[in-house]
Amino acid sequence: MSFCWDRVFSIGGGKSIGIVHISAIIDGALRVAPHMSVLPVPRAAAARRAIVALALALTVIALGLGLRFYGRGFGLPVFIVKYGGSALWATMVYFLLAATAPRLSRSRLVGIALTVAILVELIRLVHTPWLDSFRLTLAGALLLGRIFSVWNIVAYAVGIALGAAVDLKVCADASRNDGN
Repeated sequence: MSFCWDRVFSIGGGKSIGIVHISAIIDGALRVAPHMSVLPVPRAAAARRAIVALALALTVIALGLGLRFYGRGFGLPVFIVKYGGSALWATMVYFLLAATAPRLSRSRLVGIALTVAILVELIRLVHTPWLDSFRLTLAGALLLGRIFSVWNIVAYAVGIALGAAVDLKVCADASRNDGN
C-alpha cells in the first residue's frame, strides 16, 4: 500500500507544528519520503496569521458591504459593483479559510477557496422553494447570490488571487519584522 500526502503533526514537545510529506504507511509504520524534510511552523506564527487573516476578512466584509450598498451612489459602474462584490466575496472566503486553518499553504488555501466559490456558484443552478425563498432575503443574496454566471467564477478567481497576494505580502512583512 503506497500513497502520498502532507500531514501536519506536533513535534518538539508540542512547541511547534511540522509539515512532512508522507510517502506511505505500511503496517502502521510511518515512512517519510527521503527527499522531503520537516518544516517547522511555530505556533505563534500560525496564531498571528489566523488573527491577521480574520482582521483582513472583516475588513473585506466591510468593503464588500460598502460596495454593495453605496457603490452605485458613488457613481461606480454597475460592472464594478457587481463583479467587485463577487471578487471581494471570494477574497473573504480565502481569508476566513486562512483564519481557520492558518497552517495550510497558500496553494492549498487557494484551491479550497476556489472549490468553495465554484460550488456556491453551481448551487445557484439548484432551485427548490426553500432555497429560492432564502435567496430572496438579504442574507441569501449576500451569501449565495441569485443567478448563475460564469463571469462570477472569473471574479472569484481574481478575488482569491488578490487574497493570496495580500496574504503573501503580510506574511513576508511579518517574517521580516520578526528578524529585527
